[in-house]
Amino acid sequence: MNLIYGLFGLIIFVLDIWAIASVINSTAERNTKLIWIAIIALLPIGGLIAWWFVGPKADYG
Repeated sequence: MNLIYGLFGLIIFVLDIWAIASVINSTAERNTKLIWIAIIALLPIGGLIAWWFVGPKADYG
């Protein structure tokens, strides 16, 4: 059972890093980026879900 929890935690960690990188690479203002990074870092699952629906996405184009 501990292995499952560990894998779940690792997956959430990787997704949070991806979300933070996406926020950093977005065209949002600096303060908005800082707020979103704080939300994602302090609320790993809830912040990730909120970012997915309403957060700034990266602009690679």
